[in-house]
Amino acid sequence: MTIRALIVDDEELARRILHEYARSEADLEIIAECANGFDAVKAVAEHKPDLLFLDVQMPKLDGFEVLELIGSEVAVVFVTAYDQYAMKAFDAAAVDYLLKPFDLERFRTALQRVRRRLGEKGEPPNAAELKAAAQPPGQHAQRIVVKDGTRVHIIPVGQLEYAEAQDDYVALHSGGKVYLKQQTISSLEAALDPMRFVRVHRSYIVNLERVAKIEPYTKDTRLAVLVDASQVPVSRAGYLRLKELMDKG
Repeated sequence: MTIRALIVDDEELARRILHEYARSEADLEIIAECANGFDAVKAVAEHKPDLLFLDVQMPKLDGFEVLELIGSEVAVVFVTAYDQYAMKAFDAAAVDYLLKPFDLERFRTALQRVRRRLGEKGEPPNAAELKAAAQPPGQHAQRIVVKDGTRVHIIPVGQLEYAEAQDDYVALHSGGKVYLKQQTISSLEAALDPMRFVRVHRSYIVNLERVAKIEPYTKDTRLAVLVDASQVPVSRAGYLRLKELMDKG
């Protein structure tokens, strides 16, 4: 079988090297290349490649955000400069990667792994969890990307009022709109700054800056009333976390 691959890298030299190495593999065909993440999301939808050579550090959308938006139907080899946290995350998730600068032998090793993976059809990594694991300690998400049909929405985290779990999705409330994203609330919580966002309930995360007041609701629960008058349920444990942070503020 021929592996149809897409190259995504903002560096022209890196794209040229991948093209050159790919020519030595009879079963590998480069069907397109992209210099940024937005073009990559469109190209994946258009070409439906088997494999993505995906740069991590890119402007507009980084590699993790691209992976979140395209889903999991494509094999991925991350291409990146050295980052010890990303390397650990890739190893833990058994994701293939090429560390810049890489030679032909290392390229062929990654491709061998890809061939086995394509034959096995194993469970793909969760993009959001992989991104959270690759972040250095103390570094948190600055924005959230959501795909809505052919459109891509970028939500700065400061504009996120609260998030609500809905089965395998989270409903993100921002600016009077609701965006549905396939992600667990736990992985979203792991990506956000815990000093700004509080898990006030097993199904809710709230932006501390948007909390106007807390009102009693039942014996063991309360309601967080946000500045836009939205109401979010607060469990007993959530109230303790919320109160601790609000007292610090």
